Amino acid sequence: MIPNNFEYFAPTSIDEAVKLLEKHGDDCKILSGGHSLIPALKLRLAAPAVVLDIGRIKELKQIKIDGNTIRIGANATHSEIANSAELKQHCPLLGETAAQIGDQQVRNRGTLGGSLTHADPAADWPAAMLALNAEIVVRSGKGERVIKAADFFVDIMTSAVQPHEIVTEIRVPKPAQPNAAVYLKVPQSASGYAVVGVAAQLKINNGQCEDVSIGVTGLAPKAFRAKSVEDALRGKALDEGTVSAATAKADADASDAMEDIHASGDYRRHLARVYAKRAVQTAASRA
Repeated sequence: MIPNNFEYFAPTSIDEAVKLLEKHGDDCKILSGGHSLIPALKLRLAAPAVVLDIGRIKELKQIKIDGNTIRIGANATHSEIANSAELKQHCPLLGETAAQIGDQQVRNRGTLGGSLTHADPAADWPAAMLALNAEIVVRSGKGERVIKAADFFVDIMTSAVQPHEIVTEIRVPKPAQPNAAVYLKVPQSASGYAVVGVAAQLKINNGQCEDVSIGVTGLAPKAFRAKSVEDALRGKALDEGTVSAATAKADADASDAMEDIHASGDYRRHLARVYAKRAVQTAASRA
């Protein structure tokens, strides 16, 4: 199907993009990698009067280490993140997650900011962002706003980004033990989306779990932190019995379990428990 007619703008700075977004407001849609918007336009599920292409804004492409913070521009592609030598050194979980998204064509065009804003409940990035305690930075005419990952995913296909805001940057604290992390998932056979995916980041001291954060995607209408598992692991030795008992609670913090042609709710809950255990054990072995 052919999209409705729309006016097209391609700003070259964040300030210019914010001004255009303020001017056109609710009649405007932002184009980043295009994997979500373009199909919606073709199916006429979206019919904006204005399309704002932010792909030419160089400020949104950065990947850099700033002290103890990793700063990634919203337009950094999955491939750029997967292939970044700095990220492999300081936060391998980011590259590992990026490398599992879709196929090579998707990774070459898809962007981190676009994926997060789309807030697909089966997307890979939300689990990693939650496990890494990331922050998402948005800009509007009123200034800058910083949203914690735990507050960013509101509901199915709904993020905390407001209509007049643009995601500009993702900030990730440098993990104390970068290698003590993993992202594992059961992929849908055609799309590669997660039936269930689990990201884990650990901090281990003298054989005990000093700190842990676990993000789960694919199970519920939005990605979530498996806080029940984290609480059961924190301060404990990561032996078989402790890990098994803790990860048996991996679905406890899910508001609901999704059901579709790929898996029932009960099966998704089962997968969350199995993959949480595998993720914790794998991250611990890497440490």
